[in-house]
Amino acid sequence: MRKVFSVVFLVQILSLAVCCFYARRSHKEIAPSVRRLLRYLIPPVIGNLIIVASGSEFISTIGCYIYFIGMDFVILALLLFTFSYCRLSWPSQKLRFFVLAMLTIDVLQFLLNPFFHHAFRTEAIPVDGYNYYRLIPYAGQTFHRVVVYAVYLSVVIIFIIKTIRSSRINSERYSVILFVMLFTGMIQTFYIFSRAPIDVSMVGYGLFGILVFYFSLYYRPLRLMDRMLAGIAAEMNEALFLFDSNDRCIWANKPGIEMAGIENDDFDKAEEQLSNLFSQYADKKDDWTTTQTSGSGKDTKYYILEKHAVKDDQGRLIGSFLSVRDNTEQQNALEEEKYIARHDPLTDLYTREYLYERIKETLRINPDTVYYVIFANIREFKIINDIFGTEFGDYVLLSIADWIQNTFPDGSVFGRLAGDTFGILLPKEKFDQEAVENSLSSFVVRKGNASHAVLVHLGIYEINEPDIKISVMFDRAHMALSSIRDQYKTHISFYDDDMREKVLWNQHISSQLHNAIKERQLQPYLQPIVDQNGTIVGAEALVRWIHPTDGFLSPAMFVPVFENNGMISELDQYMWQCACEILARWEKEGIDRFISINISPKDFYFMDVAVIKDLVKTYGIAPGKLRIEITETVMMTDINTRMSLLNDLKQSGFFVEIDDFGSGYSSLNMLKDMPVDLLKIDMAFLNKSNNEQKAEKIIHNIINMSYDLGIAPLSEGVETEAQYNMLSHMGCQLFQGYYFAKPMSVADFEAFCSRQSDGTPS
Repeated sequence: MRKVFSVVFLVQILSLAVCCFYARRSHKEIAPSVRRLLRYLIPPVIGNLIIVASGSEFISTIGCYIYFIGMDFVILALLLFTFSYCRLSWPSQKLRFFVLAMLTIDVLQFLLNPFFHHAFRTEAIPVDGYNYYRLIPYAGQTFHRVVVYAVYLSVVIIFIIKTIRSSRINSERYSVILFVMLFTGMIQTFYIFSRAPIDVSMVGYGLFGILVFYFSLYYRPLRLMDRMLAGIAAEMNEALFLFDSNDRCIWANKPGIEMAGIENDDFDKAEEQLSNLFSQYADKKDDWTTTQTSGSGKDTKYYILEKHAVKDDQGRLIGSFLSVRDNTEQQNALEEEKYIARHDPLTDLYTREYLYERIKETLRINPDTVYYVIFANIREFKIINDIFGTEFGDYVLLSIADWIQNTFPDGSVFGRLAGDTFGILLPKEKFDQEAVENSLSSFVVRKGNASHAVLVHLGIYEINEPDIKISVMFDRAHMALSSIRDQYKTHISFYDDDMREKVLWNQHISSQLHNAIKERQLQPYLQPIVDQNGTIVGAEALVRWIHPTDGFLSPAMFVPVFENNGMISELDQYMWQCACEILARWEKEGIDRFISINISPKDFYFMDVAVIKDLVKTYGIAPGKLRIEITETVMMTDINTRMSLLNDLKQSGFFVEIDDFGSGYSSLNMLKDMPVDLLKIDMAFLNKSNNEQKAEKIIHNIINMSYDLGIAPLSEGVETEAQYNMLSHMGCQLFQGYYFAKPMSVADFEAFCSRQSDGTPS
C-alpha cells in the first residue's frame, strides 16, 4: 500500500507541475490565479508523500508540517481563484484582512509547535508489518481545521450559488469543480474522524487541481455554444440554410423555411426551391458571394447570397451554410441616392456631370453614328426673374425641360448644364431643324395670369472629334451662339471652323499682350485733327500692333478681343502713357498740339481712370493737352459715379470729348448734364442716310446746338472735299478724317506736320 500511494502522489505532483508549466503560457485573465493554486497544491501532496514513504517519525513529522502549512496557502489560493473564476470581489476590506490574519496566525502557530507542542504530535501504527505515523491533534490543530474548513465551506457556498443561478447549460463549468471539492472534502473529513493512517483525500487534491486547470483555461462549453449558435441562427432576420457534406439541406431557420416554402421539416426540397428562386444558385458549388434579384418592376427584390464551406481540423469537408439576406431596402435607398445625385432637383433632367458620363458612354457604344451636341440657352433669363419673380423663372426652366424631352427623339441624351443652360446629344439624322426652329419661334410660357415669350438659342456642334472632352464639345456649341446673340428670329446656329479659328486667335493674341507692351510692339498711331484752315492742331491716338510674326495688325484684329476679356484697360493705360511721353517731348521741342486718348467703358470697371491725373503729373504736361475721349455707352450704367469722375477730371483741367455722336443712340438728356467740352460728330450718320437733305439738316442743327451749349463741334470721318466744304459752311471748325490724313506713326505724323506750309489739307 505504501508503494502504491507513493507512486500515486508522485504522479499527481508531476501532473500538477506540468499543468502549472502550461498555465504560465496562457494569456487568459484567470491564468495567474490558476498557476498560483496549482503551485500551492503541490506542497501538501509532497507532505503526504513524505508521511507515507518515510518510516521515520522525525521525517514523517516534517511531512506533517509541510502538509498543514501548505494547506493554509492552498486554501488562500483557492479563495482567490474562486473570486477570479466566478468574477467576484471581496465583500469588504475588513473581511479580507481578517481571513489573511487567521491564515497567518495558523502558519505561525504551526511554526511554534516544535517548542510548545500545542498543535499536534505523531504516533506509530503498525500496518502490514510497517510503521505509519498517525496524527494526534491538539488545540492548535483544531484551530487549523476551523480556519481551513471555514474558508473551504465559503468557497463551496459560492460555487453552489453560481451553479444554481447560472443557466442549465452554463452551470456545467461550476458544477464539476463543486462536485470534486465536495468529494475531496468528504474524504478529508472521513480521514480526520476515522484516524486512518493514510490521507487518501490527497488523491482528490490532485484531481481537483487538474480539473481547475482544464475548466479554467481549456474547457469550451460545446453544448452551450451549440445552443447559443442555434438560438442566434434561429433569431436571424436573414434566411440561413445548413447543408451536410453531400450538399443536402439538413436545417433552416424560420426565414429560410418561409423563403423556400419548406413544410413539415422536409428540408430535402430546399435546394430545388433555391434554384427556382435564384437562377445562378445551381451553378455555384464552392465558397461564393453573389447578388441576385427576384421579381420584376416595382416588385423587384434584391438579395445577397453567401455560401461557405465548413471543414474539420484536418481540412475535410463536414458541411456548408448559406445565408440569404434581403437587401431590397438598402438597394432601393442606394438607387434613390444615385438618382438624386444624377438628376437636377428642379427639372429632373440629368446633372451636368452625369450628362457628360452618359454622352461619353453613348459615343463609345455607337462609334459609327454621327451626333450633334446642342447647347441651349435662355436669352435674358435674369430679366425674366427680375420682372416675373423666381417662381415664374423656375416654371420657365421646367417648361424648357419639358420641351426638350418632348421635342427630341428617343436615343437623345439631355440634362441641365447650369442656371438657364441645357445640354443635348442626339443623332444628326434625327434632328429636324425646321421643326425645331418653328417650335422656338412661338415659344410662350404661361402660368396663371403671367405669360412671356421666351427666346431660346441653340448652338450646335457636329461631333467630328469624338475623343475630345465632352466639356470642349459644349464649349464649341456654346461658341456657335455668338453669331446669333442679338437675333430674335434666328434660333439655331452651327459651329464651324471659322469660329474655332477665331477662338484660337483670341487666345493667341491675349496671351501676348503683356509681352507686346513690354517690347513696345504696340505703337501709337496719330490721326491729325485740323482746324477750319486745314492747320493741324492735334491728333487722336490710335493703337497699332507691329507683331514680330503676324506682321502689322489693325485694331479690329485685337481691340474687340481685349474689350470682351477685360484686358482693354491694360492696353488703354499703355496708350495713355505713350501719349504723355509724346506730349512731354513736344513741349520740350516747343510744339503746341494736343492728343486725344480713348477711355473705354470697361476702363471704369477694371481700373481707376483717375490714374490719368498721375500720368500728367509724372510727365509734367498741361492737363488740357491730354484730351479725354469717351463714348456715350460709358454713361449707360452707374451714371452718378461716372458723372462725378468726369467733373473731377474737367475741374483738374482736362478736356472732355464725346466720340461718335450720332452713330448710336445719342441722348440729348444726358448731353445736357455731362461736363463735355467737345462733341465729335460721326459722318457715318450722313453716309447711312437714305435722305441726304434730312441728314444734312440734322448735322447742321447738331453743330448749332453744340455751340448753343458751349460745346465745340468736331466732324470725324470726313472723306471728301465736298463734305469738308459743307461742314465748314455749317460753321464746324475742327475736322478729322481720311480727306486730311490717315492714322500714321508718330515719326510720319511729325514729318507730315513739318511739311505742312500753306495750312490747306494735304
